[in-house]
Amino acid sequence: MKTIAILYCISLLSSTFMTTQVYICGPKGAKKYHLTASCRGLSSCKDATVKVSLSQAENFGLSLCGWED
Repeated sequence: MKTIAILYCISLLSSTFMTTQVYICGPKGAKKYHLTASCRGLSSCKDATVKVSLSQAENFGLSLCGWED
């Protein structure tokens, strides 16, 4: 029983503090998100590269860059 309680606490903590960060081109107009700042898909970005959470990127309607597959 203690093991289950400990695992439950660890899962809560890890989901709270381990938010996946992704990169998008500029504050608006992006269509894709990227897992790394050095992604080949960001090479043509004319705006600044912005770091956002994965959930924010998905809420913006962005999809994963094809180079990341």
